[in-house]
Amino acid sequence: MPAYKYEALDNAGKPRQGLLEADNPRAARAQLRGQGLVPMEVHPVAAPKSSSRWARRVFNGSGLSVWTRQLAGLVTAGLPLERSLAALADEADDPRQRDLMSSLKAEVNAGSPFARALGTAPREFDDVYRAVVAAGEQSGALGPVLESLADDLEETQRLRSELFGALAYPIIVCFISLLAVGFLLTYVVPQVAAVFTQTRQTLPLLTRLMMGTSDLLRQWGLVLVGLLVVGGFAVRQTLKKEGPRQRFDAAWLNLPVIGRISRGYNAARFSGTLAMLAGAGVPILKALQAAAETLSNHAMRADAMDALVQVREGAPLGAALAGKKRFPGLLSMFARLGEQTGQLPDMLQRAARQLGNEVKRRAMTLATLLEPLLIVAMGGVVMLIVLSVLLPIIDMNKLATQ
Repeated sequence: MPAYKYEALDNAGKPRQGLLEADNPRAARAQLRGQGLVPMEVHPVAAPKSSSRWARRVFNGSGLSVWTRQLAGLVTAGLPLERSLAALADEADDPRQRDLMSSLKAEVNAGSPFARALGTAPREFDDVYRAVVAAGEQSGALGPVLESLADDLEETQRLRSELFGALAYPIIVCFISLLAVGFLLTYVVPQVAAVFTQTRQTLPLLTRLMMGTSDLLRQWGLVLVGLLVVGGFAVRQTLKKEGPRQRFDAAWLNLPVIGRISRGYNAARFSGTLAMLAGAGVPILKALQAAAETLSNHAMRADAMDALVQVREGAPLGAALAGKKRFPGLLSMFARLGEQTGQLPDMLQRAARQLGNEVKRRAMTLATLLEPLLIVAMGGVVMLIVLSVLLPIIDMNKLATQ
């Protein structure tokens, strides 16, 4: 039964808003009149439109995991799915969340499977999410499957947060350093240089270099920024093509430290998604394809799709992954052990945890090294700028004392 949002007036003339279910708008207005309300506006609730890439999502990463766990708790407690959605809609503070849940409830009441109802909001619920829910519905264990899905979402969000937390400080230091150096070169150095040029003395080499850099930034700074923006846009457009993107991602994986962190992060996400899907009862080929699509690195995604082809042709998963050198050997080893023991989901989940811990360790080590290096580099640049100002003053003092 469709859901409708209404605005009405009660007997005291106070505005009332809410949601109700009815066969059509006329029936919805009749329900409101039966409750002693005067309907002002009644319109159907539709799934939030997310076709625009700039539209704000209803759920962020942590919000989706919390909502999934709440729904899992209600379903596991024995509450019917439509009543669980209605309860969550009543408790939601965000009107967009209420509209989304009311739309999902209307789809479920109309007879659609829950996974198909989630497909009406593909930006909120991706292919992996819907595949897990569909497997849970087919197996009759929707509650436990939603619990495992919430666990996976929380683990993924935790890994992202820890990576961001480890690298945020070096990025902020680097950004502030660039601003400080830019201010010194474009404002401080020219002010001091104006004094020295009046003396007509030969300036030290370092001072002349700093003055030249200052003049370059002041005269061509905007042009350089524009070239950087245009160049960045051109690179971004080029990387939208599959061939250049694969080559770029393959080269990125070969970087000394960042490459290993990227490889470990993608492998951990791939392993965790594959473990969740396989544990939910999704066929291995479909699970492999969905897990491959979660990889942000296109070179590793191509390797995962090649492994999918080999598995379709009869090769064991462990052997197929072992031939892909971009994936850590730990993943293929645990996949092989899982196939031999019949505990593939558990072994893949264990591999995901170990890979995730390794990524966090490497990220913390990188951040620990970058912090003092950036500070020393910033101090070195500032020292050069200060020396470029002090050297002419020292020379003038020497001339004055002679």
